[in-house]
Amino acid sequence: MPAENLRWETLQALKNSPKGRITYDPRWSERGEDILSGCKDVLSLSSRSGVVLERLGSSPLQKSCFLSCSPRGSCAGLSGENSTSASSSGSICELLGRPSAEREQAVGEGAKDDGPEDDVLDVPTSLPSISLLSPKAMETAGRIIKFEEEQREKAKTALKLRQEVHERLVAVVASSESEQLKRFEEFMELKQRQEFQSMRDMMDRETKESIGRQEKLKEEQRHRMKIINLRLREAEQQRLREAELERQRQADGRDRLRNLNTIQEEILQLNQLLEPSSGTGTDLGAYCTRGNQLCSQLSEVVRKTAEGEFPSVDDMTGAERALHEMRALIRLMQEDVAQAPEKKKNDEEEEERRSKHEQLQAQQEAHKKAARVSPKRKRKRKVGGAEDGTLRWFKELQESAARCALSFEQLNAAKDAQTKKLKLELQKASSIPVSQISSNSGSQLREIFDKIDKLLSGRSVVSGGRNISTSQHPQGLDFVSFKLAEKFVKQGEEEVASHHEAAFPIAVVASGVWELHPRVGELFLAHLHKKCPYSVPHYPPMKDGTPVEEYQRILGYRVDDSGVEGQDSFLKRMSGMIRLYAAVIQLKWPYGSKQAAAPHGLNHGWRWLAQMLNMEPLADITATLLFDFLEVCGNALMKQYQTQFWKLIVLLKEEYFPRIEAVTSSGQMGSVIRLKQFLQTSLQSRQIRPPKGQLSSMFWGS
Repeated sequence: MPAENLRWETLQALKNSPKGRITYDPRWSERGEDILSGCKDVLSLSSRSGVVLERLGSSPLQKSCFLSCSPRGSCAGLSGENSTSASSSGSICELLGRPSAEREQAVGEGAKDDGPEDDVLDVPTSLPSISLLSPKAMETAGRIIKFEEEQREKAKTALKLRQEVHERLVAVVASSESEQLKRFEEFMELKQRQEFQSMRDMMDRETKESIGRQEKLKEEQRHRMKIINLRLREAEQQRLREAELERQRQADGRDRLRNLNTIQEEILQLNQLLEPSSGTGTDLGAYCTRGNQLCSQLSEVVRKTAEGEFPSVDDMTGAERALHEMRALIRLMQEDVAQAPEKKKNDEEEEERRSKHEQLQAQQEAHKKAARVSPKRKRKRKVGGAEDGTLRWFKELQESAARCALSFEQLNAAKDAQTKKLKLELQKASSIPVSQISSNSGSQLREIFDKIDKLLSGRSVVSGGRNISTSQHPQGLDFVSFKLAEKFVKQGEEEVASHHEAAFPIAVVASGVWELHPRVGELFLAHLHKKCPYSVPHYPPMKDGTPVEEYQRILGYRVDDSGVEGQDSFLKRMSGMIRLYAAVIQLKWPYGSKQAAAPHGLNHGWRWLAQMLNMEPLADITATLLFDFLEVCGNALMKQYQTQFWKLIVLLKEEYFPRIEAVTSSGQMGSVIRLKQFLQTSLQSRQIRPPKGQLSSMFWGS
């Protein structure tokens, strides 16, 4: 046990030695260092260990271990028999001072050299040595080595784990970096695409703006071209209008010149009648002097025309005034010398009638000749008369109007003042409202219509500050109906002839009255046909024995003591009545029955137009009436009959119009040119414009 105590003292001494205070670093394997890398000095025992070794050497139970350590590293005092043990002890101590790998190698080599009987290791004499004979010491050294190996294995395992963790971290970081690089590349690609898209959008915008500017420039150019073309068309139309006006002026001038020549011829003929004749016993010097003055006055006008000028309207007025005065002189002279020149005067009048009759017959012969030479006619056309059914209808209307006139003959021929006053008031009550018709407002038209309706219905109306009614006389309703229809026609003859737009307000009131009081409509047609037989249509033929003046009255001319009215005045009146008729057939009173048809609708307009084309044309009058009728009613007929209407217009343009030109003289081409231009414009545009003055829906709200 003493030796055991000495061992622990020895270990305590070793522990307290400088080398025993070496700190152990558990992380030496992580840094890849040896566990004893810090121990560079040679192991040596302190001076006190000699006593211990001596005691150990004197022990009989155990082997002695002598360690003699000098600063130079030599060992002394060892016995011969214990040299081997000392060498072994020194070898173990040397092994403890070496790295583990070297120790393992040294132990291995020692094991090879040792025999079965000898456990002592030989170590170089230059190194300090220690001989540990105790098995416990050897066990401790083995445990230390085993512990070191375990620590080394743990360090290797930890290092391997750390390497695996590090590799995983490196893989994660590499993956993360790869993902980040991929995201960065995607972001850069996105930025590149965005920049490319923005550049492309900018280029597209610039392209669109450029295209827009080009389109705008083209549109402006087209607009300018349209304006230029419009101005050119307007200029061309203005030129055509001016040319037409000039042709019309020339035509009117030639007509006035012909009339002037006719007036001059008549005045000269009348002046010859003023020459004194022998045996009359009457002094005609004053008549001759005045007749010569009138002839001289007319000669001044004629002299101007010889210089290439046409007579003006004032010149014609003066010439007609001179003619009237000459006729008055003739009448005065005839009163003075009634007995002597009576026969001569009758002969001259008869000669004049015969010449006019011959002229009319020559005109009718020309019409018949033109009808015979027409190459494209499809069926037989009548020269003057209407179709049989239309002619019967015309005669029935005239007979009905004549019976109506006879029915109030007692009222018309009344002698007492009371009846005369009633007749005058009824006439005013029927004519004044018609005279007040205008296109000022729809409410005014409705008031006028209500007033006329009350009068025809037998109710009392205010006229001239008095209440008047058709029931005040048994013949009052027939009288008012007759006069009202006559007034409507007179408005067309005068008001519409001067102002074409006035046809529509007059026509719409007439249509409303016609719808509620059909007898007024029949009388309206009868008066219209009598004053304008072309509205039937009908060209009355001249019967044998009919005086020229009477026949001209039948044709619609005004004949009075001063003679027959001029052709311009006649055409103007006929135009006004045809325009009124064309407006009546297309209008319906807006406040009447919506289910009831128009009293005289568009079918009558189609019948009139078709029958006009079935009759041979007359010079001047046919072209004028066709133009007026189509200008007012053409748009309504186009909408109603569509394709059939255009076929009729083509027929009029291609077949009927050449016959109109054939019977028209050079001085009567104004109306023909207007009709031709209207037909050409309508067929080119396939459209007929609505007439001017047509009443709109807004008008009735005014």
